[in-house]
Amino acid sequence: MINDVHDGDPAEQNPLASLLPRLDEAVAALDAAPDSSKPAHLRRVLDAARGVLLEEGGCAAIEARAEAIDTAGVFLGSDWDAPETLIASLSAHALSSADPDTVVIEALSELRLLAVAQGDYLHDRISAENAQHYLTQVLAINLERLFMAPTEAERESQGRMAPFARALLQHLAARIGYEHIIDQLIDEIWRILKQRPIQIGPVRQMITQIALCQANPDIDLGASGQGADRLVSSLFGPTQSCREDPGVDIYRERLQSMDAGALQSEATGFARAMHDTGLVSPYHAVLLRFLLDQGDHLVAESMGLSSTGRDCMLCYRDLVHALIEQAVTPETAQGIYGLALMLERAILYQSPVAPALWRQINLPLSAESRRRLALSFGEHIPPRTWLLEGVMSMLGLPLGVGQGNNPTCQSARALSMWAYNDPDYLLQMVAWAARDDEIIMHFEGQPISSQESLGGVASTLPLDLDAVSLLVVPHLDRIYAEMGRRCIDREGDPHRWVNPEFHGWWAGRGFRINVDVATGQLAGLEGFLRDFYASHHPYYNGNQPVIHPQPAGIAVTDTAARFIGWHAITLLRVNLDPQDEMRVYFYNPNNDSGQNWGDGVEVSTAGCGERFGESSLPFEQMASRLYIFHYDPLEYGEPADVPQDALDRVVAMVHRTWGATRLGEQAVSDETLQAAPPVDAQPYQS
Repeated sequence: MINDVHDGDPAEQNPLASLLPRLDEAVAALDAAPDSSKPAHLRRVLDAARGVLLEEGGCAAIEARAEAIDTAGVFLGSDWDAPETLIASLSAHALSSADPDTVVIEALSELRLLAVAQGDYLHDRISAENAQHYLTQVLAINLERLFMAPTEAERESQGRMAPFARALLQHLAARIGYEHIIDQLIDEIWRILKQRPIQIGPVRQMITQIALCQANPDIDLGASGQGADRLVSSLFGPTQSCREDPGVDIYRERLQSMDAGALQSEATGFARAMHDTGLVSPYHAVLLRFLLDQGDHLVAESMGLSSTGRDCMLCYRDLVHALIEQAVTPETAQGIYGLALMLERAILYQSPVAPALWRQINLPLSAESRRRLALSFGEHIPPRTWLLEGVMSMLGLPLGVGQGNNPTCQSARALSMWAYNDPDYLLQMVAWAARDDEIIMHFEGQPISSQESLGGVASTLPLDLDAVSLLVVPHLDRIYAEMGRRCIDREGDPHRWVNPEFHGWWAGRGFRINVDVATGQLAGLEGFLRDFYASHHPYYNGNQPVIHPQPAGIAVTDTAARFIGWHAITLLRVNLDPQDEMRVYFYNPNNDSGQNWGDGVEVSTAGCGERFGESSLPFEQMASRLYIFHYDPLEYGEPADVPQDALDRVVAMVHRTWGATRLGEQAVSDETLQAAPPVDAQPYQS
């Protein structure tokens, strides 16, 4: 006989049993409420969610309800409403906030992304891969919090929420896999560094957290993290003389007692570390400034210059010394890498560049420019130093420019293109923006002022940018949008007229697009592809290389090959890769260009013949994502020679990916193919 006796109330044994129905009811009420009254119902959801999260198993319960919570409108109107724009580095501030609501919303957001990463929630704005990438960054930035108990300060400010952040991070780590976190993080850091981005703040932060975990005897990383030593040493101890990270003041004293041989060894060690990783140690700045009085051969050695770079440095010795004196400090050490690569590019031999850099060194900054730079980088270093360091970085790494989490891909592309192809024009833009708070460009002979133009694509002034972009992008964004507005009454896509006027004369006047604006459907796809092959593929354009970088537009898809939006890129070159496969090498104005676009299309950033900052795809895969390109109509190949089977493969890829919902009438004639992108996505938004 079964004794039907209970030891106690199940709700007391498992508080979730009573808390979850209240949460479900609150979420259902929020979901049923119209948008205008959702804020009135949000309080109940946050209170119920906080109670659930504080209980054992609460994170898992929220994860299981992530889709319902999201679609009900918990994040509506907040920064968390756009998961694709979230910045992982801000999670540390949110999780340590004294405001319980901020902690709860951050937790709900991360558990939502965990559900996306695990494939349990198909989100229409962020892919599983990008969600996992974001969560890996969150765990990296919060490594110390993940492995250690709350500090007294945290317990004092957060109360019961202090241990909760640990529980959340531990749940994330357990679901992703503890054994993979550190190793995946290290692989991720190396993958990003191979792209040589200008903005390496997040990478530095992740490496710093790994170093702190390695140095903490209370943290057991097990067999993980074996590949981190090179990363950590590149920042905190590249040479034997600073191996134990003694601090810049002590290192400066040590340099005073070194002989020529020791200084030579230091210079070689720093140069090797810098070019190996793309990271520059603050100690490197101390060494380089010290070597200015020790001989040019040691200055060149410390920057790892080849004969080309050495010759350029010696020809412009005073300018190089002035740049080091004015722009290189321990805080702005990354500028050394930009300076070294700028000298390797030998762009100082272009007659306007050297005098433009002298102007930049002495450029007076407007009050607004100083305010914006100080707001973004702090006030410890003069704003002009940050800007000069940014100029050197952009001229040395023209493909390392990133737009951050802003819809300003056209402006980032323009800065990259000018740094790559017309550096003195870039320096002129910087001077106008930083000194005058105004840029004036011309559209078909008529001036457009950035001060007088209406708003641009970005709704707010971005701050998550490099120093040059920080000052110039807001002006370019308004001008680009104004050029588009001046084309609004024209038949066809504004890019046809805007891109050559905005980016430069080298943008081809020939223009092709494969989407019809009136219907939002694919239009003339095969003719579009034949023209792309004939103008860019060496086998069908008379083996003519791409001479000038060309603006282009792609239809970006997620890992499930679903359409996300339109995005601006630059076509750089078309070449055979080391495996003799024809590839398109292009610039993507994202800080991380290695992306999986679904249907087997994975963008490569290293290992297939890419130069620093380049992305690449096999020619057919690139053609399958292209929707706009420019070309020179006077330099044209033979469209009829393009094999039909190649076109059929590309057309099939388009039809089963971003074009799957755009398979309407495609009999539009080539003469009408100057149509704008479909109305379901703005043509000026990335």
